[in-house]
Amino acid sequence: MKIGVIGGGQLGRMLALAGTPLGMEFAFLDPAEDACAAALGDHLCAGYADESALRQLADGVDLVTFEFESVPAETVAFLSNFVPVYPSAEALRVARDRWFEKSLFRELGIPTPEFADIQSQADLDAAVATIGLPAVLKTRTLGYDGKGQKVLRTPEDVTGTFAELGGVPCLLEGFVPFTGEVSLVAVRARGGETRFYPLAHNVHESGILKLSVASSAHPLQALAEDYLGRVMDKLDYVGVLAFEFFEVDGGLKANEIAPRVHNSGHWTIEGAECSQFENHLRAIAGLPLGSTAKVGESAMVNFIGQVPSIEDVIAVEGCHLHHYGKAFKPGRKVGHATLRCADEASLRNAIAQVQGLVQG
Repeated sequence: MKIGVIGGGQLGRMLALAGTPLGMEFAFLDPAEDACAAALGDHLCAGYADESALRQLADGVDLVTFEFESVPAETVAFLSNFVPVYPSAEALRVARDRWFEKSLFRELGIPTPEFADIQSQADLDAAVATIGLPAVLKTRTLGYDGKGQKVLRTPEDVTGTFAELGGVPCLLEGFVPFTGEVSLVAVRARGGETRFYPLAHNVHESGILKLSVASSAHPLQALAEDYLGRVMDKLDYVGVLAFEFFEVDGGLKANEIAPRVHNSGHWTIEGAECSQFENHLRAIAGLPLGSTAKVGESAMVNFIGQVPSIEDVIAVEGCHLHHYGKAFKPGRKVGHATLRCADEASLRNAIAQVQGLVQG
């Protein structure tokens, strides 16, 4: 089976690494000449709206998926005329737009921060008067890793901010005084079977994920599964989907979903019976789903900007290095370490050692 992937970044690369042992081959469509997934399959170097290249991709594969939600939903809709595409264009349309996304949560009875659609500075001024400050203004699409958003704390922060974010449609969200950030990764098969990984505790820095630690028997696991299950069933979703939550007053408030394999699920590569990447491929290919059970105590540390000395990283007990083969650049995800240990104390020690290498 040959899988087409829209996008050739590290997520596409890790999909190919997971699928190769299953006898799968891959083709990537990405406009970047140095796409890091290109070494794992065919590379069509073209834009996501290039219909000629899309037809070429569709003609050469058995089905198509995508590695990130910046892909236009129209691209997926076009491809679906010629080849099966999972997740669907409708799932992508909802998940890539914060207004559609939050509106879906509200429809499904999933708690969210207060929010408002912002089409102008006047809309922003009116929404701030209703929702109050502090609040967060985010572009409705294309914002990730802290990009395309601004925290508003004072009236002075509000002035001119719509233009500052590009004058594009935005969403204003009330600020959530959360006690923690968690995410749930799940996989849903073509027939509707759904399996959930353990909740992960996440730590962000400047809007970029820094650390994810897989939980054991988290008290909010069942609630998170209920919320994510509602979304997947509503969208008739196929593949892996991640749901990020804020922990608030002993419950959960929705932050956002990602219609793809997710950074906070990277720990599953060595830390689960079947990784999120393999399970995504199993789901879209119509194969039996793998076990999402955790193996040992696991975490993931992101490498932002540069990867520390390989020798030092792999010397840490229980540490597995994943180097993306990307050029080092400030603020760019260039690799990660998955840590798997026998107990929580050993895991905490390993995390501290790897983070010390990052800071050093």
